[in-house]
Amino acid sequence: MNSNPMRLLQTHTALLARRILLLYVVMALCRAVFYICNHTLIGPLPASERWGLVCGALQFDTVSILYANAAYILMALIPLHIREKGWWQGIMFWYYVVVNAAAVALNMADAIYFRYTQKRFTADEIFFADNDNSLQLALKFACENWPVALAGIALIVLLAWGYRRRTRPEALFAGAWYYITGSMILLAAATLTIGGIRGGFTKMTRPITLSNATLYTADNARATLILSNPFCVLRTAGSASAIRYEHYFDEEQLDEIYSPVHHPEHRMQAIAGDTTALDVRDTARINTAAGSMAHRNVVIFIMESFSAEHSAQLRPELYADKEQKGYTPFLDSLMRQGYTFRRMYANGKRSIQALPAVWSSIPSFKTPFVLMPQSLAPTCPLPAILAGEGYRTLFFCGSDRGSMGFDAYARAAGITETFSREDYEKEHGRGGFDGYWGIWDEEFMQYMGEVLGRTQQPFFASMFTLTSHHPFVIPDRYEGRFPEGLTKNHRCVAYTDNAFRLFCERFGHEEWFRNTLFVFVADHVSSEKFSEAFLHSPSDYHIFGFMYAPDSNLQGEYTGVASQIDIMPTLLGLLGYGRPYFAFGRDLFNEPSAAPAAVNYDNNIYQAITDRYLMRFDEQHIRDIYAVDDVRLENNLAGKVAADDTERYLKALIQSYYSHIENKTYTVDDTLPQGTDNR
Repeated sequence: MNSNPMRLLQTHTALLARRILLLYVVMALCRAVFYICNHTLIGPLPASERWGLVCGALQFDTVSILYANAAYILMALIPLHIREKGWWQGIMFWYYVVVNAAAVALNMADAIYFRYTQKRFTADEIFFADNDNSLQLALKFACENWPVALAGIALIVLLAWGYRRRTRPEALFAGAWYYITGSMILLAAATLTIGGIRGGFTKMTRPITLSNATLYTADNARATLILSNPFCVLRTAGSASAIRYEHYFDEEQLDEIYSPVHHPEHRMQAIAGDTTALDVRDTARINTAAGSMAHRNVVIFIMESFSAEHSAQLRPELYADKEQKGYTPFLDSLMRQGYTFRRMYANGKRSIQALPAVWSSIPSFKTPFVLMPQSLAPTCPLPAILAGEGYRTLFFCGSDRGSMGFDAYARAAGITETFSREDYEKEHGRGGFDGYWGIWDEEFMQYMGEVLGRTQQPFFASMFTLTSHHPFVIPDRYEGRFPEGLTKNHRCVAYTDNAFRLFCERFGHEEWFRNTLFVFVADHVSSEKFSEAFLHSPSDYHIFGFMYAPDSNLQGEYTGVASQIDIMPTLLGLLGYGRPYFAFGRDLFNEPSAAPAAVNYDNNIYQAITDRYLMRFDEQHIRDIYAVDDVRLENNLAGKVAADDTERYLKALIQSYYSHIENKTYTVDDTLPQGTDNR
C-alpha cells in the first residue's frame, strides 16, 4: 500500500470530494447572483430564518449536484484501472465541465427569468418551449443583462480551473485490495447519492419536491431562493409536463357553466329570497346549521386509509350477514350524533393528493397538485383564510418532521405551527414510536388534545393519522383486544377508532372541545379490501366523511354525492364566512350544482360519480356509463342514458382547472381577466 501522505491526497476519493465541494461553492455563488438580481421581489432575509435558508439551500444544492453528476461519480469511483488512463480522465473532465457549465447557465438565465414570472425554470419551460417561449425569453434576457452573463462565464472558468485536469490520481492499493476497497467506496458513494437525491435515508422519506422549500420559510418568494437548478428541471421532468388541455368553451361560456370563484354574499342573498334553491333533502337541517358555527374552533382529522367499507353505519349492507358489525363502532356513534356525508369520495388514491383537496379545495388529476411547479404560486386555502380571521393554525402528524411532504404543504397552506414525532418525544419520551412510521395514533391524539388545551381560541387544527397503514401493527398492549377482521387493516382501523374514543373521553368535557367543529375525512380508501364492490369504482373512492359539533343542531345526513374538495367551501359556509374565495369544490349546504359530481382521475381517464351513475370521460366524450349499484361494471349504459349535463360540467371543470394551473392563479384577486397572456 502506498502510504505517502502527499500521494494519499491524490486518490480518486479525495479528488472527487474536492471537486464536489467546488460545485457547492459554485451553486452558492449562483444563488447569490439570483438574490442580487431579484432582491426587490424576494425582500430582506430575516435573521431568524437565515440559518434555515442556508440549510434548505444546502439540501436542494445536494440534490441538484447529485442529479447532474451521478454519472461522473460513477466514472470516478468505478473499481477498474481504466480510470487511471489519460483518455478516461479527459472524458471525466469534459463531462464535469460541460454538464455543470450547463447548470450554471441555467441558473444565470433563471436569475433573469424569475423577475418576469416569479417562478423557477422547470420542465415545462425546458421541454415545451414550442408552447411557451419562456426559455427563449430567458436566454434573450441573459444576453441583454451582460453582467449576469459575465458572472456565468466567470463561474464556468472557475469550474474548469478548479478541476485541475492534469492532476492524475494514483491507486493506494494493489492486487485484490484495489478491487475490494474500490467496490466498498463505490457502494458507500451510491448509498450517499441515493440518500442525497431523496432528501434522507429513512423509509418515511419521500423524494423532496419543490414544495419542500416551504419547510424552511413560510414566504413563497424566499422559498424560490432556496430552490436551485438543475433540481427544478429534473425533479419535474416526469410529473410536470406542459399544461395541455382542451378548450371546450370560450371564457364567457365557461364562467356561466362553472367557476371556482365563490361569492358567499350573493349566495346568501339569493337563499334569503328563494329557499327553493336548497336541496329539498337537506333544507330542514341547513336552516338550523348554516352559519351557526361562527367563531367555533375547527379540527380536521385526516384519517389514513379509512374506507367506507370499514363502517357498518356507512355501508350496512356489507355487514348484514356478518357477526362483526363493522370496525369503527365509536366513529359510527359520532356519525349518528353529527352530520354525515354518506357518499363522500376521495379525490385520489394517494395521501399527497388529499391535503390540497381537503385544505385548499384544489384537486389533483393527472399529476398530484403539490408535485406541479405551479403549486408554488400564491393560494388562499382554508387555514390561511381562517388565519386572516384571527385563528391560530396548527398541524399534527406523528411522523418525523418533514417526512412525506406534509409539513411542507401545511406551511404553504398557511399553517404556522406544526407538531411532529420530535415534539411529542420532547414531552413524553420515545416510548410512543411504532417502529415504522411515527407515534401511535392513540398517544399522538392525546398529545394533540394537550396542545389544543393550552392554545388560544379560536384555532384551526388538523391531524393526519398513521397507524392504519402497512405494516398493519398495533401496540403490544392491545394484542387480542380488537377483532382480527377480514383484512390486514381492520385491526388497525379498530385501534384508531378506539383512539378517537379515548380522545373524546379525556377532552370531551373541556371548554375548547365543546366549542369545536370536528371534521373526520379519510385521505383515500385502504389498500386492503374485503368486498367486491370496493375493488371497482366508484366504491374504491368511497371514504369516511362527517362532521361533529358538540352542543349544536348540526345533525343529519347528506345523501347526495360529496367530495374532499367540498369540505373547505362547506366549512366556510357553516362558519358564516362572507367574502369571495377560490375553491374548486362547492358548499354542499348552500351551493347545489346543476350536475353535482365527485370527479377523479383513475387509470388515465376522468371519472364523474353522480347520484345514480359512474361516468368515464376521455377528454372528448363520455365513454362509459354504469349504474352506481353495478358492482362489477358489467352493463355499460353509454348511449342509453342522457349524460349531457354531466359531460358539460366535466368539460367546464377540467378546462377551468387547467386554465388556473397554467396561469398559476388560485386566489380571487389573481383571477385572470379574459385575454390575459401567461407570458
